[in-house]
Amino acid sequence: MNPPRDSKTAAQVRERRDPAERFRPLPWFLVMLIGAMAMWSVFYIHDMKGNLDSAYGDSRTPGALMASSGAARASSGAAVDGGQIFAAKCSACHQVSGLGLPGVFPPLVGSEWVLGSDKVLVQIPLHGISGPIQVKGATYNGAMPVFDTLSDTEIAGVLTYVRSQWGNAAPTVPPATVAAGRKATQSRSTPFASGDEIKQAGGS
Repeated sequence: MNPPRDSKTAAQVRERRDPAERFRPLPWFLVMLIGAMAMWSVFYIHDMKGNLDSAYGDSRTPGALMASSGAARASSGAAVDGGQIFAAKCSACHQVSGLGLPGVFPPLVGSEWVLGSDKVLVQIPLHGISGPIQVKGATYNGAMPVFDTLSDTEIAGVLTYVRSQWGNAAPTVPPATVAAGRKATQSRSTPFASGDEIKQAGGS
């Protein structure tokens, strides 16, 4: 005869209840700690002085930062590394050797553009080229990108570098020459279409 359905055997009586989830709030001290940190963060951000980049991470004013960085550069005598800029921006086309790629990218070694007028030369990185140009008796009909986002000092540095490497021997390019060339052609918004346009822009 079967036992009643609601009756329990001795084995069932020994079993514990299955665990169940219950509402367990965070400890009060942990809630207060999180609230205090949130309030401190709000007050810290509100108390920051100046429109600073988040990398600064302190309350120094922009004027103080500019003064300190300027003093550091003056004391260290730091200068633009034209070779580093060339490696990052130019070597992929003109190659580390400065020889370029025949029929594709013109050489810088012995180039009449590199060794000629610096006023003409600065126009090339400022506006780029999209059309034929004669270099050492060969015609190159490709495209050179614009590097006008580089500062006058950076452009002067990389041009000075190429004018003094691989046997090239030409005077340095002052940043003032780049600045003057930039101002003279500031209305131009398209790359040069030919070598003649570059010479004309450089006053040659």
